Formats: sequence, structure tokens, C-alpha cells
Amino acid sequence: MTTPPRSLDRLIRPRSIAVFGGKEARRVIEQCDRMGFAGKIWPVHPREEEILGRRCYRSVADLPEAPDASFVGVNRALTIEIIRDLAARGAGGAVCYASGFREAASELADGNDLQEALVTAAGDMPIVGPNCYGFINMLDGALLWPDQHGMLRVESGVAILTQSSNIACNISMQKRGLPLAYVMTAGNQAQTGLSDIACAVIEDPRVTAVGLHIEGFDSVAALERLAARARELRKPVVTLKVGKSEAARLATVSHTASLAGNDRVSSALLARLGIGRVDTLPELLETLKLLHLHGPLASADISSMSCSGGEASLMADAGVRREVNFRALKDEQRQPLRESLGDMVTIANPLDYHTFVWGNRERQTAAFTAMMRGGYALNLIVLDFPRLDRCHAEDWVTTCDAVIDSAKATGAVAGIVASLGENMPEETALSLMAAGVVPFFGIDEALAAAETAAAIGAAWAHPAPPPLIKAAAAGGDAITLTEAEAKAELFAAGVAVPKGETAGTPKEAADAAEILGFPVVLKGLGVAHKTEAGAVRLNLTNREEVLAAAEAMASVASGYLVERMIAKPVAELIVGAMRDPVAGPVLTIGAGGILVELLDDSAILTLPATEAMIEAAIDGLKVRKLLDGYRGAPKGDVAALIKTVAAAASYVVANAPKIEELDINPIMVLPDGHGAVAADALIRRRK
Repeated sequence: MTTPPRSLDRLIRPRSIAVFGGKEARRVIEQCDRMGFAGKIWPVHPREEEILGRRCYRSVADLPEAPDASFVGVNRALTIEIIRDLAARGAGGAVCYASGFREAASELADGNDLQEALVTAAGDMPIVGPNCYGFINMLDGALLWPDQHGMLRVESGVAILTQSSNIACNISMQKRGLPLAYVMTAGNQAQTGLSDIACAVIEDPRVTAVGLHIEGFDSVAALERLAARARELRKPVVTLKVGKSEAARLATVSHTASLAGNDRVSSALLARLGIGRVDTLPELLETLKLLHLHGPLASADISSMSCSGGEASLMADAGVRREVNFRALKDEQRQPLRESLGDMVTIANPLDYHTFVWGNRERQTAAFTAMMRGGYALNLIVLDFPRLDRCHAEDWVTTCDAVIDSAKATGAVAGIVASLGENMPEETALSLMAAGVVPFFGIDEALAAAETAAAIGAAWAHPAPPPLIKAAAAGGDAITLTEAEAKAELFAAGVAVPKGETAGTPKEAADAAEILGFPVVLKGLGVAHKTEAGAVRLNLTNREEVLAAAEAMASVASGYLVERMIAKPVAELIVGAMRDPVAGPVLTIGAGGILVELLDDSAILTLPATEAMIEAAIDGLKVRKLLDGYRGAPKGDVAALIKTVAAAASYVVANAPKIEELDINPIMVLPDGHGAVAADALIRRRK
């Protein structure tokens, strides 16, 4: 996929629109008229004289001038002809509505060929699709959209982009109070990918944040550009990336691929770029509300207040599943809370303020203000509203007013959370948004929004990452180096390895052991999983033991590696690398040795990686407790571990085109000051 060299500005913010086709084209005109599009609209039809009061033109050549945007709603073959004519005329871009291209290649033999022909016809004119509805621009009332939608004109708002036209329709119908500036579809992304479109809409000063529903990454380079520009403009991007259930795994001879997994690499890639990730459409919309009003959060510290212990418990339990922190109250908050709420309320976070102040705006404001002065990044008040068609809501409005008063008085970020999404009326959500208070539909969704906004804030607080490796994979067959060969290469790159010698016979192995000095380790060469094959023996203390061990593994080994025995480590870790089809070479760090699969304790790093990134990954592992000196045990040499991982990462970067897999398992982390040593290593690379 290529990035269109011509700007998308004319296409997505047009002053003139041409429409081609029958009923779909008519609907585009209807939607533009309904939303007050102020530009020119030119229908093109071979037989009709006029459509909706507008003169019809017979062809692209008959149009008064080159249109900024075109909706091409004709069959797939005619689409290619019209796109070719538009490109020749100098049009700003087009939406290709027709299906039957690459998405239908398994049913239509010419699907791939037609898509290639479409891209060729477009040349450097941007096209969106094919097989897509187009887009809705509610800032200008420009809708290249052949269907209903539920949106209203806005002065500012978020942009949501998706490959799926149906999901775009669903999003347009939301009743959550989220101001939608753009809803856009990309379809097949034949020429212009989702990230390309996002790079264009984020430049609109009226767009506050961008949401992406991603089925598959279109271009990592475009995604990097989007992330960099988002950081510069302080406009956060959040994604709903599907694919967690993907079962396919590469066939490997190491543990690394099973630890990584394509979806985990996607998460690591997005985290590296400072792009948030959520799991559901409701989470996407709720996160965008928070980002629209307040941008990324300064931390994951949040507060919660409710008038029910049950709601406080729901909030606390939901927080366990999220990277949020219900930080304890500050001492200076306690007395004001006690004075406003009375002696019978337990002062805590989450806080159940009971019903003693219910309906009392002054006392509620005092309580909420005291909580919001605690320095939390986000302050939540749980409040489910009554049905407005059957009940009255005066006291709930009072609580809303108190939250608004407190947020204004403190300058804090505040949100009101309905534990059940349907218990937040749309008109209430809209009024809260207008007042700068986030109306959250659902506790889990609110905490997902807090977690995601805090993650983006944390990423932006650090320097932007270096560009990803762009090296293409080399050709040729993959070969597996012997352990001795792999260790020699890693040692040259700065990875510490045990002192050792190779041998071809049991006698040579015994001779080498005597030269090295006992105790030693004996390993059979040419064996991938040595422990399972009986091709490794530890702590051999004399020549006879080495001879016996070598003779026992002679049937499975092509030779021997004799090494000095490493002292007892504080912890064992694995460092591996594999080639991801999207992100390129990626590094895995985790609990190693026999605990690799047992603990499921690992982190993924896209490359290149700085020592700070490596240290942060290690800090997030469960095995970090061992490195810190668990239950009185000595501390591990974390500094040496970081240097070792950095050296391995540099080796992978330097050999990026050739590397297929790297597996260093285990790295023996010795007591502080004594280093970290690669006890075993495997490298597969192209010749």
C-alpha cells in the first residue's frame, strides 16, 4: 500500500462534490442538504436531467470544474473508468462505493486485478475504498455517505475511522453525548489506508482526538507518522484493534514465538507509539469522551464517590482489573470530608457518602470539592439516573450541579458514572459534556477510559521513541547456528557467556573440562531442546563424570560444548527475538529456564529499544520480585541484566534482515555486582 502523494484536504473538507450513480448518489445529496452543506453539488447521470432540483451532467468532462470530492456509486467496472477521468481532470479525490474487488477475490476471479486497475486509474488522486460507504464530516456538513446516520452538526469533536461501514453506521447512532466531528470508513484500503486518513483529519484544528477501529494495520510507517503528529499536536489517538482470538502461530524451534503472539506484538507496537488501546466499542467511545474534554491524564490515580456501599464495592472490584490506582486520601482531605458528610461515613477511597447529603447541593459540593482537592487525575461520582418517562430526577440534577460546581472550583477533571449505561439519559450526557464533566456509561468503561488516558499521558511524558526498524527480510533458507556459534556471535555483541570449549568426541570433551577446571556443564550440540533430549548435564566434577555423560548423549549430539559451571543465580530470564510480519523484529523478555510457559511472565519490546524501555519492561515482570531480593535472598544484578538485554537487542537490530529467531534461555542473573550470563542460546537466520 502506498501513501497518496496528494493531500487529502480537498477530499475530506470539500467545497464542491460530484456524485455518480442512482439511489446511493441521491442519498448523498439528501444527506448533504439535510446537514446544510454550503458548497456546490453536481450530480452526474447518463439519462436523468436533474436530481433533487440540481442539473445533471453527463460525464466528468461536462462538470463546471474539477470537483474537490466525488462519490462514485456505480458498478465496479464503471467505477474504474470514472476514477480515471476524475484523476485526469485534477479532482481532489473520490469515495469508491462498489464492492467486488479484492475483498471478493475468493468468489470473483478478477477481484484482485480490478483492484489493481482501480489504483492505477487513480494515479496520485486519493481514493477511499473500494467497498466502503465513505465519510461524514459534521464540521462542514459534507457527507459522502449513502445511508442514514444519527449525527448532528458540531463545532468541534472527535474523528472515528473504521474499515467497516456497518460499524461506522452503528457509531453514528450513539446516544452517549460524544461529539462526532468525522466518521470515516476505509473499506479495502486499496490506495489510502486508515492511518493515512487519520493523518489528514488530525490536522483539522476542530478535531480533538482520533479513534481507530483496526482490523489489520495498513501501514506501520503511516501509523508512526500519525503517532508522532498526535504527540506534536497534543491530540491523542486510541484504537480498538481486533484480533485477540487469532490462533495462528509461527512454527518455531524456540519458546519466543509462543510467548509473543501477534496480538501481543500489536499491543507493544501501539504502546511504543503512545497510542491507546481498548477492547470494545463502548470503551472506545467512553475513552474518546474523556480525551475530547481533557486529553491524556497526568497519572492513573483516581477517586470515586457514591451514595451506596454496593456501588463503591463495584468500583473497587472493577479497579482490580485495570491499571488504575484508588490512591489513599491525603490527611488534609479527611477533616473537610468529615465536616460535610458527618461522623457515620467511613472516609476512604472509593468513598460511600451514604444519603445524608442527598439533595443538598451545598453539602454535596463541599464533599466533592474536598475529594477533588486530593490531586487525583480523575474524580468519579457514581450516579444512575431514574427513568425520565416514569420518574422525576430533581435530586439527581442537584448532584450533577454539585459535581459541576466542584470541578469548576478546583479545576479538577471530573466524571459522573452510570453503573448501567442505559441509566444515563442522552440529554443529561450532553449537558454534562457542555459543562466539562465526562458522562461515563458503565463502570468498566469509565475505568478503561481512565487507564487508557493515563497510559497515553505516561507515554507522552517520555521522549518519543526512535523509528522502528524498516529492514526487509533477507532471502535464502534459514539455518540454525550451533550453541557455540550463537554464543560466539552474542559475546562479540557484548553478551556475557560462560568460558567454554567445543569437542568432537567424549575424550576431547573430558580433556577440555580438565583445561577449563571443574565443575563444568556438558551440552550436546545440534539439539534444539537439550533438557528434554537429555543432552545437558550440570555440575560435573571430574573427568570420569564428563566421559560418562558424553558417551550417554552421543546418540543425539553431533558434538559437545563444555563450559564452566555458572554460580547459583538470583533469577533466570529469557530474552528472545522473532520477526513479526507487521512490526518486524521484536524482543521478548520474561521469566526463563523451566518457568517460561509455567509463569506466563513476559513483556514484548518493538525495536530498537532504549535501556529505559528495557528497564521499564523488566520492572513490569513478576520475576522482578526475585531480582529485588525476595524474602531475604540476595538482590540480582539488574544493571548487568539491562546491559545484556540491550546488547542482545543491538545484535538483532544490526542483523535485522537476516534474523528469524533468537533465544537466550536462560540468562542467569547473578547477585548484585556479579553480572548476568547467557547460559544457553539459539539463533536462526537467513544464509
